[in-house]
Amino acid sequence: MDKKSKILLWVFVALIIGSVAVTYWRIIIKKDYIIEAQVDCDPYTEVCFVWECDPNSTVDGEACTGDPESDVWYFKVAKRNASRIPLCDPNADENCQPMMCEENEQECEEIFCTEENMEDQYAVVCNDPVKYTEENPVEEEAVECEEGDTECEASQETVCEEGDTECEATASETEPTEESDNAEGENAPVEEGAEIPEQE
Repeated sequence: MDKKSKILLWVFVALIIGSVAVTYWRIIIKKDYIIEAQVDCDPYTEVCFVWECDPNSTVDGEACTGDPESDVWYFKVAKRNASRIPLCDPNADENCQPMMCEENEQECEEIFCTEENMEDQYAVVCNDPVKYTEENPVEEEAVECEEGDTECEASQETVCEEGDTECEATASETEPTEESDNAEGENAPVEEGAEIPEQE
């Protein structure tokens, strides 16, 4: 091998070593690459991808379980630079949201469902938030009132629909009547030395 061939060989080897070193530094050390993941989506406010189980499949993760929450999944696609993803476990820490973009964060985005990208994510349909809200109204959680908190108790008074006799009967049992209030006032003890008004 002549001198010129040796020089070319060493240059070629140096380029390969340099390329591997730069790639190692960017990927392993700096973590300068994009991670794409499917994350939970709120069907009440967002246009989500909808994944449904396969009733004919026996593969774990694809077969139907009979549980609606497991057989249907609403998701979106999140992309974020790996260097900005925190090292936390969402299953152990409820405040851990590794794929949530911060305000004006670069190289971070959320992709929602459209007819063009639906098949790429193996979704069967795109979710309509308005229609989903109509079909699945949010149930308000009951607030427990502290003992003696009349304002809270009054705000939770039962509102019955017209003709609902069972509801009206239950409400009438829980609400004190004016007669019982008057009776309690008449039977109240009289303090010693107080004058009792004569009845006409």
